[in-house]
Amino acid sequence: MAASTGSPVAAHGLLRWFRVPLWVILTATLALTPKLGLSPSASRQLLLIALLSLVVSGLNLSFGFTGELSFAQPAMYAIGAYSTVIVSMHFVNDVLVCMVVAIAAGLLLGLLSGIPGLRLGGWVLAISSLYLVLLVPDVVSATKEYTGGFQGIGGIPLPRMFGHELGTDAFLAVVIVATAAWFALFRNLVVSSFGDSLAVLRESPILASSLGISVYATKLKVYAISGAPAAMAGAFFGYLDGFVAPETFGISLAIVVLAASILGGSRSVYGAFAGAALLQLGPMQSTAFGDYAFIAYGVFLILAGVLLRRGLVGVWDGLLEKRRARSPKAPVHIALTAADAELPPVNGQRLSVAGVSKKFGGVAALTDVTFDVNPGEIVALIGPNGSGKTTLLNIISGYYKLDEGAVHLGDTAISRLSTHRVARAGIARTFQTPSVPALSVRAAVGSSRSRLNRASLIETMLRLPRYRRAVASDRNSVDAVLAAVGLSAAADTPAQSLPLGTRRMLELARSLAGQPGVLLLDEVASGLDDEEIEELSRIVRAVRSQGGAVLLVEHNFPLVRSLADRVVVLSRGEVVVVAAPDEVAQHPEVLEHYLGQPSVAPTSEAGTPS
Repeated sequence: MAASTGSPVAAHGLLRWFRVPLWVILTATLALTPKLGLSPSASRQLLLIALLSLVVSGLNLSFGFTGELSFAQPAMYAIGAYSTVIVSMHFVNDVLVCMVVAIAAGLLLGLLSGIPGLRLGGWVLAISSLYLVLLVPDVVSATKEYTGGFQGIGGIPLPRMFGHELGTDAFLAVVIVATAAWFALFRNLVVSSFGDSLAVLRESPILASSLGISVYATKLKVYAISGAPAAMAGAFFGYLDGFVAPETFGISLAIVVLAASILGGSRSVYGAFAGAALLQLGPMQSTAFGDYAFIAYGVFLILAGVLLRRGLVGVWDGLLEKRRARSPKAPVHIALTAADAELPPVNGQRLSVAGVSKKFGGVAALTDVTFDVNPGEIVALIGPNGSGKTTLLNIISGYYKLDEGAVHLGDTAISRLSTHRVARAGIARTFQTPSVPALSVRAAVGSSRSRLNRASLIETMLRLPRYRRAVASDRNSVDAVLAAVGLSAAADTPAQSLPLGTRRMLELARSLAGQPGVLLLDEVASGLDDEEIEELSRIVRAVRSQGGAVLLVEHNFPLVRSLADRVVVLSRGEVVVVAAPDEVAQHPEVLEHYLGQPSVAPTSEAGTPS
């Protein structure tokens, strides 16, 4: 029986092959609409929608995809417009030159405005970013020789390109083509490993750092890139009416951009079009609306936030998800026999913890802790609550800085490195509470390979050969790990829909996909049933047999006894004993403080204490 062409999977595959031709056809059609009979007033509305969608897309990148709310987009828009004013009136009048200069200025302003955002966040960042918008009139006034000051500046020449003056229709075509090109690049950026890194960062900066993702560098890149489309829109706006005034770039524009982002869907590439079109063709058309703009937008934002939490594009995606949910699916299992797939080789490295001490205030959390973990070995770290196990893992991972001692990975000292650099050196870990971003299982597992991805952002956005090779390599490695841990059937499943046991398998797979030198497992068996623990044990043993080095923190002593080659026992931040599991199981302090059994002092034959 033939496969149904109505299958969502089939439809998605078909769309993937025809995406580029459809995008080119749509772009050409919109660019040629005046030739197809579109009226001048309608053409102007189309142009304004394109400009607003460019500005909104920058906010979608920083807010929707990264979780950093900034109101600085009007300032980016302004710097693009005034770049066109200065370049076209004083240097060279060419729309492409002005566009390039505006983009460069937008990137620079985005980078500079993002520096405070490295230390700020949430509403503090949002409010502080408004300062840039409030600065626009003052900066314009201070440079009135070039910008016209508060009164604005007119006499901007008609746009030219390659020495030829552009008419209204040709200018619209340039704007549409440039807008389409940006959105293609925008889509390529967020549908990539970099976009997956943004999803991880939005979910948890702590998780992002543990995967080798630099929180600071990633945020700076986003701030810079988000300024480019707004500045490009400003460059076109400078030519639109031949007049630019600072009042155009005020707080009201910031609210319009935020409203359009939320309405269209802030976590959507194409939601910027939907939000911009609805506002441009709706309330912004009414002259009376301006008198009540702040009140109206306030009510609008509340209603849109409550009724359309994912925007208009999110409503459409929700309908598609419901359709997929009705289609038959194979059940997802995590159980997998060793014969089905073998874990890829693991290039383990020696972890050396030497004399590590750490105090919080006057309280000693760790004192002179020393042990090693060698390739092909599982070392368990056990102890009662408060003994310092998680503190030690956080020191090894770079979240805490030690007071004394050193930690080495191979020959590299990692105890003074930042968390993401420790991860890039080869330390991977799981957490007591699994942290899973809003990605598919395959993408979530692949997010650990950011340290191995050498493709630049330009190569990613343009889909150049090195990027394609990196994608192919990542997919092959991730699929091999998914098969080894029994998650192949769930590869395209949303990771956040998985139950706890499967999420722990996902975390383990994610750690292994990054090809770590040492694997830190923090309470990885917590909450698992017997079958899941058995599967987990098989995988951890496979890591050891493939050359991996594993440091296991675990309360389940029978599991520790079955897995570990050596056991390090901590009590009150000090090492009590380092020995084989069977020897540790008979140690008096372990019996009393960890296993909860009273230690019995040896007695003489007469029955009195010896």
